[in-house]
Amino acid sequence: MQTLNDHLGLYTDFYELTMAQGYYFSGKKDEQVTFDYFFRTNPYDGGYLVFAGLGEVLRLLKHFNYSDSDIEYLKKTGLHPDFVEYLRDFRFSGKIISMKEGEIVFPGEPLLRVEGNIIEAQLIETMLLNLLNFQSLVATKAFRIKHVSKAKTFVDFGLRRAHGLGGIHASRAAVIGGASATSNVFAGKAFDIPVSGTLAHSWIQSFDDELTAFRTFAEVHPQNTVLLVDTYDTLKSGVPNAIKIAKEMEAKGQKMIGIRLDSGDLAYLSKRARKQLDAAGLNYVQIFASNQLNEHVVKSLEEQEAPIDAFGIGTEMVTGKPEAALDGVYKLAECDGTPRMKISENIEKVTLPGKKEVYRYYDEEGFFFRDGILLANEDPNEAEYIYHPHHPKNLPRFHI
Repeated sequence: MQTLNDHLGLYTDFYELTMAQGYYFSGKKDEQVTFDYFFRTNPYDGGYLVFAGLGEVLRLLKHFNYSDSDIEYLKKTGLHPDFVEYLRDFRFSGKIISMKEGEIVFPGEPLLRVEGNIIEAQLIETMLLNLLNFQSLVATKAFRIKHVSKAKTFVDFGLRRAHGLGGIHASRAAVIGGASATSNVFAGKAFDIPVSGTLAHSWIQSFDDELTAFRTFAEVHPQNTVLLVDTYDTLKSGVPNAIKIAKEMEAKGQKMIGIRLDSGDLAYLSKRARKQLDAAGLNYVQIFASNQLNEHVVKSLEEQEAPIDAFGIGTEMVTGKPEAALDGVYKLAECDGTPRMKISENIEKVTLPGKKEVYRYYDEEGFFFRDGILLANEDPNEAEYIYHPHHPKNLPRFHI
């Protein structure tokens, strides 16, 4: 099985290879081209996207080549043997010009530009779209959560609900969007992300009683004691037993970090739990919450002044729910020095030709208020107006 550190030339759609073969035999293989990556619609009915995935694009491009077994496989697919042999020595040698990872970006802007010969620029399309679309979607979801959480910490808990190996990159994207750590150990090592995790209900259920389960965990992990208090009865059993353990730890010169709520009315339970903890002199014990959280639930909890110190975010973040995908596309903008443009009856699908640059304009207080797209050879200081790319006549122009 191919891995993310092997030869990755097969990380593509077959039509990329059939087009590349066509370029090879039609004398076009050395033509120099420019492709733009951009997206058309903001996800989540929001007003922006957080651009993510660039680091993995650059890393994996170094591995975008073909092993001997790849070459033998491609010969069986019906591709011409001469073209397949050409791929044996294939390496990407083009240029990537891109916005920074983690940047706030908007529809229609060229976020990333690929310059190179037409074969190499075509072959990497699928991998590039796969990495940028998914990670940008998840990073945007994570940033939306960060935005409403009032700077509180949240951790990615989503691997078990993620889409297969996509969960590895989802954890990376979540951190770009604002998560402070992940439960995903694989991603922790691969991307140097702090890892975090305590215990599940199965730990507590494996003991004859909850108090013994809590005590044993605290004895084994005295520096990282966060107790899950909703296995049986949160307020009558879980929190009182956690208080007992916290007091036992104090007697040993130790401090419990916190408790975690994973079900029920989180606003109500956190308020009641906070009162119980404070009444016991445990104001330093934090309250963590999880259970199908998203930006809307977190916002509601904040509005209800729920005394929750940090959140564990899982399914909805790493799957980009409710969006199925980001509509990022990769379009030819120039071929051998000639600008190229896709025409469509749907004006939103008409592309902007030529090599382009995005300029960000700031107000007097230092906040950016709009972006402008110019041709690469244009002087931004000579641009007087910005027009909407899809409705230049029907919407007002902006003086800059």
